Amino acid sequence: MAAQKGKDLLLKAAEGEAFVTVAGLKARQIAFNAETVDVTHAESAGRWRELLAGAGVRRASISGAGIFKDDASDTLVRQTFFDGTIRDWQVVVPDFGTIEGPFQLTSLEYRGDHAGEVTFDLSLESAGALAFTAF
Repeated sequence: MAAQKGKDLLLKAAEGEAFVTVAGLKARQIAFNAETVDVTHAESAGRWRELLAGAGVRRASISGAGIFKDDASDTLVRQTFFDGTIRDWQVVVPDFGTIEGPFQLTSLEYRGDHAGEVTFDLSLESAGALAFTAF
């Protein structure tokens, strides 16, 4: 994958049958993690650790920071947090693909500087199986 513009990485939330871009994110990131299951035993070769393939819990975390682009995106995110609902989200990574699936909004923070705009930070944690679609 060649160098890409960070602004082209998009975070979208399901709204009815479509996905809508959430806010004006100035920074965003997605991280994938998998836990390991250690199956090392007394007869493991050279006493090296052995892991069980495909057995650990997998998860994805998304975080972002920015400004809300309009009242609708602010309301969507805020209501999702306060309702504690799990909704489908989509992350579009340019020249790579789309990651889509259920996430829970686990953190929503607002802040403002005296001479600046109100900004926010949000965090999402995967809440089920994710799908990847390559471009």
